[in-house]
Amino acid sequence: MASSFPPPPSGAQLIGIDLGGTAIKLARCDRRGTPLAEAERPTPQPAVPGAVCLAIAEAIGAIDPDRCADRVGIGLPGPCDAAGRVARISINLPGWHDVPLADWLEPQIGRPVVLGNDANCALLGEAWQGAARGVNDVLLLTLGTGVGGAVLLGGRLFTGHGGAAAEPGLIGVDPDGPPCRSGNRGSLEQFCSIEGLARLSPLDPKELCRRADAGDAEARAVWAAYGRSLGVGLSSLLYVLTPELVLIGGGLSGASHHFLPAVWQEVERRVLAVSREGLAIRRCALGNGAGRLGAVRLALDRLG
Repeated sequence: MASSFPPPPSGAQLIGIDLGGTAIKLARCDRRGTPLAEAERPTPQPAVPGAVCLAIAEAIGAIDPDRCADRVGIGLPGPCDAAGRVARISINLPGWHDVPLADWLEPQIGRPVVLGNDANCALLGEAWQGAARGVNDVLLLTLGTGVGGAVLLGGRLFTGHGGAAAEPGLIGVDPDGPPCRSGNRGSLEQFCSIEGLARLSPLDPKELCRRADAGDAEARAVWAAYGRSLGVGLSSLLYVLTPELVLIGGGLSGASHHFLPAVWQEVERRVLAVSREGLAIRRCALGNGAGRLGAVRLALDRLG
């Protein structure tokens, strides 16, 4: 059950946190979402729940030493319970299964905490102040350590009856493909995450992008192959959702100018025109800040 805290003042600040497999990103914002302070620190390795909880508490103390923020929202890589208290599972973080992170954190920081899926938070941020403003039906894909996703239908987040809906990275695209930590085989994540990209090239994604920017034909071919895989998975999702907009976020989105042409080729080849009518596919406007801002919005909406 959520802890009891006094209601925040009308001008209260909020903290939004984007927890990833390699970094913890924080922002302290006002109620309009204007960043007042930002920080980033490495995620403890191994990223076991106890160590991550302590690191988050320390990071909150560092970014808000005067305790100006009254609420904290946290986006995590995996589904949370409907109340936003428990991290149900994260296949890319060790030991994360039904972790009551909000209950653990609140006594340490003395402020209410609400949890949400990181991709849902990113979409909330984009809908609030980014590329999805004014758009009712949106599919977001986050490409990084894993492949996450979020769906906005009729202007509302779609999370399913238990809060675990919209995990597009775990859909199967190749029944004989590499095994996935979810138990599936050949999931989209195995082809379009950083690990999947590494199967195409030994180069670091930033270096691969730099070489493609410089005109390296081999690097551009790698990104094209990556885009084809992403286009295959996206095509199935388009038939189900027929969104107005597909947003591409996460660490690999910085190379979207190299792989989106191949994505479009696959979509146009595989998806009937009526199911992609008026569709736009573009990179998130807020970059890696979308998750933090969306976590702020989550705290604003869920904690009053």
